[in-house]
Amino acid sequence: MNNRLKEVLEGREHNYILPFLWQHGEEEHVIREEMARVHEAGIGAVCIEARPHPDFLSPKWWTDMDIIMDEARKRGMKVWLLDDDHFPTGHAAGKVKEAPEELHRKFLGERYIDTIGPAQGTSLLLDTLLMSGLRPTFSHSRYAKGKNKLVSVVAVRRNPSDGTLLGHSIDITDLVQDGILYWDIPEGYWRVFVISENMDGGSQQQEDHLNPLDRGSVRILLDTVYEAVYERYKADFGNTFAGFFSDEPGFYNDKTTFDFHSKPGKKGVPLPWSSEMPALLEEALGANFRKYLYLLWHDGEMSNSVRYTYMNIVSKLYADNFCNQIGEWCRARGVEYIGHVLEDNNVHARLGPGPGHFFRSMWGQDMSGLDVVLWQIVPGFDELSFSKPGGDTDSEFFHYGLAKLGVSLGHLDPKKQGRTMCEVYGAYGWAEGLKLMKWITDHMLVRGVNYFVPHSFTQKAFPDPDCPPHMYASGKNPQFRYYKHLNRYMNRISHLISGGRHVATAAVMYHAEAEWSGEAMLFQKPVKSLMQRQIDCEVVSVDILLEAASVIDRKLHVNQEDYECLIVPYAEALPEAMLRRLNQLAEQGLAIRFVDGLPMRASEGGEVSAELSHLADHPNVKVVALDQLAQELIADGHYDITVGKHEPYLRNYHYVHDGLDVFMFFNEHPHQTIRAEIVMPVEGDVYAYNAFLNRLTRLNATGEEGATAVQLELHSYESIVLLHGAGLEGYAVPPQYEAGSELELKGEWTVAIAEAELYPHFKEWGKLTALTNMSGPGGLPRFTGTFRYETEFGWTESGQQALLDLGEVYETAEVWLNGEQAGIRLCPPYRLEINGLIKQGTNKLVVEVTNTLAKDQHDFLSAFAQQEPSGLIGPVRVKSTMTSTD
Repeated sequence: MNNRLKEVLEGREHNYILPFLWQHGEEEHVIREEMARVHEAGIGAVCIEARPHPDFLSPKWWTDMDIIMDEARKRGMKVWLLDDDHFPTGHAAGKVKEAPEELHRKFLGERYIDTIGPAQGTSLLLDTLLMSGLRPTFSHSRYAKGKNKLVSVVAVRRNPSDGTLLGHSIDITDLVQDGILYWDIPEGYWRVFVISENMDGGSQQQEDHLNPLDRGSVRILLDTVYEAVYERYKADFGNTFAGFFSDEPGFYNDKTTFDFHSKPGKKGVPLPWSSEMPALLEEALGANFRKYLYLLWHDGEMSNSVRYTYMNIVSKLYADNFCNQIGEWCRARGVEYIGHVLEDNNVHARLGPGPGHFFRSMWGQDMSGLDVVLWQIVPGFDELSFSKPGGDTDSEFFHYGLAKLGVSLGHLDPKKQGRTMCEVYGAYGWAEGLKLMKWITDHMLVRGVNYFVPHSFTQKAFPDPDCPPHMYASGKNPQFRYYKHLNRYMNRISHLISGGRHVATAAVMYHAEAEWSGEAMLFQKPVKSLMQRQIDCEVVSVDILLEAASVIDRKLHVNQEDYECLIVPYAEALPEAMLRRLNQLAEQGLAIRFVDGLPMRASEGGEVSAELSHLADHPNVKVVALDQLAQELIADGHYDITVGKHEPYLRNYHYVHDGLDVFMFFNEHPHQTIRAEIVMPVEGDVYAYNAFLNRLTRLNATGEEGATAVQLELHSYESIVLLHGAGLEGYAVPPQYEAGSELELKGEWTVAIAEAELYPHFKEWGKLTALTNMSGPGGLPRFTGTFRYETEFGWTESGQQALLDLGEVYETAEVWLNGEQAGIRLCPPYRLEINGLIKQGTNKLVVEVTNTLAKDQHDFLSAFAQQEPSGLIGPVRVKSTMTSTD
């Protein structure tokens, strides 16, 4: 038997969970109590969140950290640390404000003056011109000291009929003296662009943050936080102290902190800048690069190539000077560097709160990372937008792009060892209970996410209004006692999809460079088309395709992944090197599919007609319409599993260990059941693994040549893990199928209630002859806690094998039959085996149903979601079963 599976079945799986533990400066016994609750929940690590603490890096902070480290050592737990006092990472505990001016944030800004000529002896007052809405002080010297520094002054001719900019431009920077431009204006209309390097601008909330493009500026964070932690806990580095976590660092160059559309071409926005930029732009664009800088904001013949060049440079500087520098510091000291950037609504390839390029911005970290907060992912809203705090979602990105983007990096970068972390559950409000948490968990697992940062544990006395839900909540969260069951489930499946190799048949090119260069299709559009047809894929960046990919036996190989085809989302332009590389890949036998059309030009503006013509005529290259992409791949044989009929909400994941194939399937539809035949590329017996019960069951399977078919029935919220490999038989119990009689329980129910802190001490509420919503009008609309239902029923069957189906439940159910616990269910389907517990004659059934704190705590975040009922709704049925003899 494979060692991974053996470890899981014997309860020896690793820990893959490191929840946020918020610090406020509480007393020692409170801190120790919360650490105990984390450990009690089946979790082996914490990630310390400093944001709410009033004394970061000062005596009280270190005292609190010492307590946490002491508890972690005693309990064999790991400690991670968010690396700053404020969100997002970059404040460096306030030390940037004290640093030399050259280490502060810098921006490139532009303003313009309209002129008309001919006019002799004209002057323009540049020193009083508001540049990018900033305070008007700059020196005429390009690199002189001062608040703002003049970079260039360029005059561009305008069309006299409509005012558009023409290609003719003149660099008149040298005509500036003491803040005044002296210029004899030629005939015609001219727009004078004044480009400056500015020390102010960007988002006000991040005004005192470091400059991620500047190595020395990033070093402030290392010197202030990282070195201080290392000095105190160096003996724990690589042992109890596991590493550091950066939370959503980015450029934050736009005045609106979370502008997801900030990029070159947006009028008036300050652009990230550093002292390295002039030399790098000169190298890329030539000695007269300053003539073209205005095209970063305004349209012209070279706009696309200038914007591509700028974004290519800043995204590489961010990678080298921020992420890579911090990652190298950590690895040199035996700890790891993790976290995530802001990915929301496609900003991962843009400026603003984005990092410019997802793959580059995360390459220096030791795990890939992403987050899901604030109702970004909601069952059923995979296409329609969902109104949430901060605006509507790009649901297609969140459901089909986000996790796949993160997991792809985790698989493709060798240093990440196949690991992808997701910050989950945060800021959904108290309306989010274990039911939704399990759905979100499966959404991530079935895409390959295998490390989780639940959001969060807080030590502040209940109710802490800061981004609920909170797992323990001073003992007020009635579902906390069941939270460990979700964590065990999460750890078991994460162990099975770690340490091996993922199987996918298609690679989809990441769209960042294409978006910088002109019209471009977002990568998630072809990913969605494939996922809805159960064709798994990875997202691969241009850098990886250029530097780390090879073709072997007509397959694209990167790290441990191999793909049968490469899909290129529509791109008006791609980098010259990538166009040449695509020709090489096609020549080497790789199938390449361009979606909706071939590129028309190179991103840099160079001559590539021969390369484009060669691609158009190559037999391994096809142009495919987006709505036909999945069908084309199926027709070409580029798939791993097949499904008997179209199931757009069925998700799948295939992972391979030595001697073990792991298949996970998940029904993402919020209420519809999926019934389908699944054909998998393995021969022999297939077993279902129940990660809640930690149990294997042999399935009835039909063998085909080189494949095996099984019938799946997945209810909403339901997932299944199928296993194939040698040595499973000794751990497996026989399959079961439903047969025989069915009894619906229609008798009277006695109902009692208990709040979280009083459980298991109940008080009688009353009796019900018909099950109903307990939170409805006339019921208990503000009650949060557990409803205890008791009834008796007669059973005439002689066998002791049966299935209990509770019907609708809201939302966590625990069942006892005849005084013996029958099981716990966190989400649909609420079905439990009651084999050996049911008897002929009278049986006593007890069902405890626990709702969420949203009924009691009408918090702001919960107001964005529809509120579910409470209690046992039913109908409750008992069904006799028989063991299969196959």
